[in-house]
Amino acid sequence: MAYTLLQLGDFPGGNVTTEIQELRVDATDLQVGMFVCRLDRPWEGTPFPLQGLELRSQADIRAIRALCKYVFIDAHRALKDVPKPVLTRTQLPESRFSRAVTYVDKNTVEEELPSAREALDTASQMVDRIYLDIASGRELSIEYVEQAVRPLVSSVLRSKDAFLYLEGMRKHDSYTYSHAITCSALAAAFGRHMGLTEDTIIGLAAGGLLMDVGKTRLPETLLNYPGSLSADEVQVVRSHVEHGLTIISAAGITDPDVIDVVRTHHERFDGSGYPNRLLGNAIPVAGRMLGIIDAYDAMSSVRPYRPAISRHHALQHIYAARHSLFQPELVEQFQVCLGVYPTGSLVELNTGEVAVVMMQNQVRRLRPRVLVLSTPNKQPLADFHVLDLMEQARDENMVEIVRSLGRSDYGIDAAEYFLH
Repeated sequence: MAYTLLQLGDFPGGNVTTEIQELRVDATDLQVGMFVCRLDRPWEGTPFPLQGLELRSQADIRAIRALCKYVFIDAHRALKDVPKPVLTRTQLPESRFSRAVTYVDKNTVEEELPSAREALDTASQMVDRIYLDIASGRELSIEYVEQAVRPLVSSVLRSKDAFLYLEGMRKHDSYTYSHAITCSALAAAFGRHMGLTEDTIIGLAAGGLLMDVGKTRLPETLLNYPGSLSADEVQVVRSHVEHGLTIISAAGITDPDVIDVVRTHHERFDGSGYPNRLLGNAIPVAGRMLGIIDAYDAMSSVRPYRPAISRHHALQHIYAARHSLFQPELVEQFQVCLGVYPTGSLVELNTGEVAVVMMQNQVRRLRPRVLVLSTPNKQPLADFHVLDLMEQARDENMVEIVRSLGRSDYGIDAAEYFLH
């Protein structure tokens, strides 16, 4: 690379001397965070602004590469507010799954809800674009994955409950899209609970978002088939793992945790999983964590071949399999992370009212904070209200949760309250 020092002076309002260190860089060597101050051609006739271009994404780099063989960057003007790339990392510390951070909520649920809603809307839009691109034969966009995951992770790190509360209340039209967002959020929450660093959590959340992306290569009729599949059809469905690995590789995603999640989220601790029947610790930690999350959300979601069960009961099924399908220590941590009645799930109170769990109480896990949605006779409320079960007096009138509910029980649809 060559460089030139330029002196710029005599600006209106006084003499100002600005030193620019121009470095010639091949377009193939450009990185996010650089500032392009000169092209190998005139700025006129290009879609770029005449005053230079900040490279804030891979899309900016691709736009430069489409027109230029080389450019000049200003070595004194590196962008400091560009997030560090995570999904293109190739080497990660072995200690990344050791507890390194103690997270404390910076916002209450109410304070975080506007940002959580914005993060959820962004994630939904990006997932739509990701699946549309792949279904249309285009490459998976790293930028779309980053744009989906980073705000989601940031919200979960500020408030462990707000995003999961909103996500639990929204209408789930498509299992594929909803499963991607839910698993991404659960991965962020699980990673936070385990005290992992933010970069590691972003990798896990991206893995959760992408672990079933290979299903875009399968016939939709097969994925939505309501009955039992033949042995050959089962093998076709299981091929989504290999398709997913191909898709993320073509996109340039090299983060080992993302690859491990896509590759091993169907492996099981007792060696009964697929595609390679890995046993115990031969399954990477990221795959073990997301395998639990994948199974939990699948059980608590409506599928073409079976109804959903409550999140509370899904947790019980996961717990029952802690010595066979899943690593027991991780299952126990996952249960502590979500609580007895996970945030976003529907419950019935001893008053007869239906409520949605809004926030966990870590001191007394059977008594979370809830949003009451119905009257005692199960009629939807016009004005719902928040009730903190922790604050109830210990007497015969104490309000308690008596059981968990599925999404459609009593005809109470939490999604109706999502826009409030």
